[in-house]
Amino acid sequence: MSMKQTTGSGAAVELTGVVKTFGRAGRSVRAVDGIDLSIGRGETVALLGRNGAGKSSTVRLLLGLDQPDSGTVRVLDRTAEHAVRDGLVGAMLQDGRPIQRVTVRELVDFVASTYPKPMPVSEALALAGVSDYANRRVDKLSGGQTQRVRFAVALAGNPELIVLDEPTAALDVEARRTFWDSMRAYARRGNTVLFSTHYLEEADENADRIVVIDRGRIVANGTGDVIRGSAGRGLVSFDLAGGPTEGLERLPGVVTVEVSGDRALLHTDDSDATVRELARLDAIRGLQVSRATLEDAFLSLTAPTAAPVSDSERETV
Repeated sequence: MSMKQTTGSGAAVELTGVVKTFGRAGRSVRAVDGIDLSIGRGETVALLGRNGAGKSSTVRLLLGLDQPDSGTVRVLDRTAEHAVRDGLVGAMLQDGRPIQRVTVRELVDFVASTYPKPMPVSEALALAGVSDYANRRVDKLSGGQTQRVRFAVALAGNPELIVLDEPTAALDVEARRTFWDSMRAYARRGNTVLFSTHYLEEADENADRIVVIDRGRIVANGTGDVIRGSAGRGLVSFDLAGGPTEGLERLPGVVTVEVSGDRALLHTDDSDATVRELARLDAIRGLQVSRATLEDAFLSLTAPTAAPVSDSERETV
């Protein structure tokens, strides 16, 4: 087993007042707008946001691929560039193509050789779950296998922090499950994980904490339960049994009404008040009351209240 580097007792990630703007004067986009974020060592944190919210820009700043216009970025008590150079940070980004005519083992071995204190290749292969096909060519693998090889490459430097940008995009359910099994094995060693994803259930199942970014700012930061609670909504559903739907939107607390088959679903800010009025109207059949889902909270937190960013501007965010 490889020895872990020791890099002090500070936070793994510390962003303070970070601003990053892209574009020209008059058409610039503030992709990161004054973000303050601290991630403790050993935490697994999910970064959520709509397309163009600033997730990828934040990730690039953490990896030293871009420099902030203002504010500071510290990674493992160093600048981002120094942390990456010292092999303390591994990353899986969305872009990248399989390298031709090299085996999995050859690729991981080559990447490991570029770091000062790499993880033993056999260990990186095992941790990423790719040992069984280590001697196969990278360009002959399935999509799920290729993604796990990218994870092995990210582990090659024996990092304390790994940054994953949409790591399971386009993978099927089984491949996603297998990938997260490997990631959790890495995290259990006391390492820090930061990942962005569009799959809300992945964030809920795998993260200690969820950070929601919208329009370059952090709009929520907490556990899945805390994020759900921030929506302040519940769902009241009941059987219509052929009854009318008129007037449901005027019930106390109701924000929106959906009808699915013969069942009404009421999104409400005050579940108790909604249920009491339904009881008074004798309209309760098959009643169910549930709290807001993570998706409800996410949609509430990222409602498009500002002017949308154009497609041409969004490409840089």
